[in-house]
Amino acid sequence: MFRYEIILYWSELDQAFIAEVPELSGCAADGNTYQEALHNVELVMQQWIETAKDLGRSVPQPRPRLMYI
Repeated sequence: MFRYEIILYWSELDQAFIAEVPELSGCAADGNTYQEALHNVELVMQQWIETAKDLGRSVPQPRPRLMYI
């Protein structure tokens, strides 16, 4: 189970829901529904973390709630 913050929003440009994980650079997914985007980003997070480990790169620890100003 992942404990990373996920930002989920509707993109008019893409005509899809977008799910982004700010703590994992470039980690994002889309879907036709809110639930599909969330499911897809969970798969991408797993792949992101596995790839980082395979390449010997560090995986950021989940942070407490992020603050945006």
